[in-house]
Amino acid sequence: MAKRLNPNLAKIHRNYTVEEVANLFSVHKNTVRLWVKEGLETNDNKRPMLILGSELKIYLQEKRKSNKRKCQPFEIYCVRCRVPKIPAENMVDYEPINHQLGRLIGLCPSCGGIINKYFNIAKLEQIQDKLDITLPKALKHINESVKPLLNSDFKK
Repeated sequence: MAKRLNPNLAKIHRNYTVEEVANLFSVHKNTVRLWVKEGLETNDNKRPMLILGSELKIYLQEKRKSNKRKCQPFEIYCVRCRVPKIPAENMVDYEPINHQLGRLIGLCPSCGGIINKYFNIAKLEQIQDKLDITLPKALKHINESVKPLLNSDFKK
């Protein structure tokens, strides 16, 4: 499991050796050397390799930004898989929290874990064509007055 590194641990007015950076972030020295190969700038090519604290901080901030992924309205972020996913079989339950906000709850198709996302009830229509949303009984009753159900016993 990957660790989240705090870029603020690096002091911007200090130079670090590879070993010092490794100790600071509790990673292996080879990880720091890999960062240098991936673009972390050093002072020069001489030994010992010195890394400016300001460059280290900027590199780690950019690395963290590049790993972030924005979810589409119909996707829910799976913490276990660390990627946005469309729930298994496109099925979610809507659990209201208050009159405006609720929670979409589904299953991750990859790992089978529970995934959830806070969602505004007014925006449910945007994702209704992509996801099969199960509403609680009270909300179904309210929505019946607006849009009649096909299996309704009330026939006109």
